[in-house]
Amino acid sequence: MSAELTAPIMGINRHRLTTDGVGVTSLVAFHGCPLRCKYCFNNQCHDPNFKVKFVTPKQLVEQLAIDNLYFLATGGGVCFGGGEPLLYSEFIDEFCRVKPQQWKVTIETSLAVPRANIELVVPHIDQYLIDVKDCNPDIYQRYTGRDNAQMIENLRWLLSQEGMAEKIIMRLPLIPDFNTPDDRQRSRALLTEMGAIHFDEFNYKTHINA
Repeated sequence: MSAELTAPIMGINRHRLTTDGVGVTSLVAFHGCPLRCKYCFNNQCHDPNFKVKFVTPKQLVEQLAIDNLYFLATGGGVCFGGGEPLLYSEFIDEFCRVKPQQWKVTIETSLAVPRANIELVVPHIDQYLIDVKDCNPDIYQRYTGRDNAQMIENLRWLLSQEGMAEKIIMRLPLIPDFNTPDDRQRSRALLTEMGAIHFDEFNYKTHINA
C-alpha cells in the first residue's frame, strides 16, 4: 500500500474496558456513513464541516502505541467504529499489517458496504459487533433511510465462513417508535436460522434527529 493512504478520523476514545471487545481497547471513530439513522449516536459523521484528522495507518499505530502495555496485559487492542469503518477497508487492511501482532482488532459495522470491503479485512478481525438494527426491511428502511438487502446478504456470507459465528455479536436494539419486542424476537429468530449464536439486546434512549 502507498504511504499516502489516509483516512478521516473523528476521534480516538482510550481506555475502554470490555465495551468494544476483550480487555482494554481504544475506539477509533471514522467519519462518514452510508446510513441515515433517526437515532444516531455520532451524527457528526455526516457533517461535512466536522473537523477530522487525516492519518496514515502507520501514524495511527504510533498514536495508539501509548496504550500498548494495556493492550498486551489485557488481551485488548483497537476497535474501529464511526461512522462506518468498512468504508475504509483498505486503510484497516494496511493498519493491521503494520500494527503489533498481539493487538486484537474489533470492528463495529452495519455491513452496509460492498462485500469486497468486508472480504479485504476478514483475515485481520478478531471480533465483529454488527449493528443489525432490525431484519424487517420496512422497519430498517424507515429507520436508516436505506434497504437492508445488502446487510442481510453480507451477513449470510460472513456467517457462512468457517468459525465466523463465534466472532460475531449481533446488536439488536429496541428502537422507540420503530420496532417492538416482537419485531426484535423475529429478527433474532431469523439471525439464529442464519447461524448467529451471540446477541446483544438493548434499548435506545435518545432524542430523534430532525
